Formats: sequence, structure tokens, C-alpha cells
Amino acid sequence: MPEPEVIERAHKDAEQGKSPSTQAGEFVREEMHHVRQGQHGARSPQQAIAIGFSKARRAGVPLAPKKGKTSSRTRAQVQRDINKGRKSRATKPSRIRSRAVSAALKREGHSAASHASLWRQAQRAARQRSGQSRHQSAMTAVHTKGPKGLRQAARTRAKSR
Repeated sequence: MPEPEVIERAHKDAEQGKSPSTQAGEFVREEMHHVRQGQHGARSPQQAIAIGFSKARRAGVPLAPKKGKTSSRTRAQVQRDINKGRKSRATKPSRIRSRAVSAALKREGHSAASHASLWRQAQRAARQRSGQSRHQSAMTAVHTKGPKGLRQAARTRAKSR
């Protein structure tokens, strides 16, 4: 169950018109924090990210499944998470099953949320994007940083010439 502050931050992102992936980022951040604390583990950064996305969908974030090749099993799980997010909980979760899941995750490693493994994951994800897509993100970042960001970008361009 996500912490109330995380859900509140995600709702605030939604009110500001931010994308569903940005809203889901709050849940992924919380998940990484839990793995680092040792509350539970993950085998890889991708697993920790997937758990965060699942929590986001169950909390009502309209996050679509990953584009491209996804198995029918994954798509079905995404649909179940989305459906759970749409309706209110009728019964309390099974205490025994919940405890079993927590125990299984605790047996997993905690290095999946280390800075090194997250850096490798970010590099791998960036490599799959086109140069134009990365450039567009960088330009958006520069424009959303305000006047200070624009000055800094201009200085960087001047140095590189």
C-alpha cells in the first residue's frame, strides 16, 4: 500500500496536468526508497520500477502498458491493475497472502536500487531512444528551468563553439 504522501504528490502532479508517467514516478521513487531501506528487495531495477508502476495503476494513475513488445500476461496484469484503480476496495486484502508476498520480497536483493544499478538502467533506457528524442527532452528541460536555465544553456553553447 503506497503511503498517503505519495498519493497526494501524484494527485498534485495530475492537477498540474503532468503526464501519467510523471505521476507514476512518485510511486517508483517510493519503491526505490523501500528497497534501499530493506523493507523488501528486487532482483533488478526493472522489477522495482514495474512494482512502482503497478502501485500507481492501482492508485488510479491512468498509465498505459509499455509500447512495443509486451506479453499477453503482462498486458492482462496491467488491465487488472487499472481495473483495481477504478473501483474502490470491497474487502480488506488477505493478511496471509500479503505477509507471504512481503516475506518473498525481503529475500530478494537490495542492490537493485543502488545508484550504480539505477545509472546503468538509465543509460540503457536512453540508448533505446533516438537522438532527436533525447534532444527534445533536453530542450524542454532548458525551457522549464526558467531564465537561469536559459543563461546556463547559452554559456554552454558559447563554450562549445
